[in-house]
Amino acid sequence: MWIDTHCHLDAAEFGGEQAQAAAAAARQGVDWIVIPAVERANFATVATLAGQLPNCTYALGIHPLYVPQAEEADLLALRTAIAAAMADSRFVAIGEIGLDFFVPGMDSGPLREKQEHFYVEQLKLAREFDLPVLLHVRRSQDILLKHLRRIKVQGGIAHAFNGSFQQAEAFIGLGFRLGFGGAMTFTRALQIRRLAVQLPLAALVLETDAPDMSPAWLHPETNRPEQVPRIGAMLAELRGMAIPELARATADNARAALPRLAALA
Repeated sequence: MWIDTHCHLDAAEFGGEQAQAAAAAARQGVDWIVIPAVERANFATVATLAGQLPNCTYALGIHPLYVPQAEEADLLALRTAIAAAMADSRFVAIGEIGLDFFVPGMDSGPLREKQEHFYVEQLKLAREFDLPVLLHVRRSQDILLKHLRRIKVQGGIAHAFNGSFQQAEAFIGLGFRLGFGGAMTFTRALQIRRLAVQLPLAALVLETDAPDMSPAWLHPETNRPEQVPRIGAMLAELRGMAIPELARATADNARAALPRLAALA
């Protein structure tokens, strides 16, 4: 009934206990976990994990924070990996891709230009293969939207959304759902909580971003995909909804955002 649309299950923080983490999530009712790649070096890792674990799927892409060390050849390798993965039912999206203007030095100059280049080229791959994208949107919403208006893709998920209501509406208008996770559980996260309540239910999906973005009750410990139901319960409380209704709606939204995932259900 629950879907974690963004979980870096291959991360070192899981200490080789990925299978245990996925199984613990399954016991909590997490039907599917989406594992995004972040660089060429982990394309095969996320695909292998998804193939080994019964409730896992994966995405392939180059994360903006890995762009500084990335090479043009990595984009060619990504295209080759995507072409091969199209035959794999567990492959569901291009991601994690996007722009990060929060980290000092990455919001201007050569690193910003390189980020935008890699983002644009990966959008073109998503368009070529007719796949949704998992977007990293940290302080970069308007520039992401500018390129999305120019390079039309199937849609996807704006992960860990923390923009304005107007920016949220723009992403929704382009066919995107918005990811909400641990940040929403902090009482001081007023803007995120307002968005969680005011946006249409059909636009919302759940995520952990594990091992990062731990919810309030777990912080600063490592986040895990089994936390999705409790995060979902918080969203249900904020919206004044029954938990089962919220679970069904967000799972349906995830499947709508990721049609290849829907085909697995």
